Amino acid sequence: MGSGSTSLTDRPQGAVRRKFDRVLREVAKFGAVGGAGLLVNLLVFNLVRNVTGLQVVRASIIATVVAIVFNYIGFRYFTYRDRDKSGRTREMTLFLVFSAAGLVIENGVLYLATYGFGWDSPLQSNVFKFLGIGLGTLFRFWSYRTWVFRAIPAGSAVAGAESILQEAQQRRHDEHANR
Repeated sequence: MGSGSTSLTDRPQGAVRRKFDRVLREVAKFGAVGGAGLLVNLLVFNLVRNVTGLQVVRASIIATVVAIVFNYIGFRYFTYRDRDKSGRTREMTLFLVFSAAGLVIENGVLYLATYGFGWDSPLQSNVFKFLGIGLGTLFRFWSYRTWVFRAIPAGSAVAGAESILQEAQQRRHDEHANR
């Protein structure tokens, strides 16, 4: 490139663009885990429904619980691995509360379709299970990122890193002083 021209990489990104990119990456990671969780949910649902003969909503609740466990592992160790890990009891409690609310949304749609409208063929059950998962996922995304896997405030992260560095420097100093 000639002098005076700049490439896109030469221009500094604005704060809005960086935030948008961060949210876009988060949505992609959430989607990857959620997509795998969707497959787990639907596979377990159809397996339980066909092997055990349980009623459709009971089979769905079992599948949803299995998917919730699968998703927690994926969210904690992939999607939100960089988020605050200090309050695991709080995190787990909120995750379970919001997951239970998502379970009610997801299975409420299936319940309404099955028992309210009589749409209970295997195809109809899977369509409404899928629709319920979609509505529950919107709620879960908002609640998990807002309440469960909260970002560490920048000031706290910097202060924490500084205190770790200071402790390491103090240990080195103490080791040299004791020689």
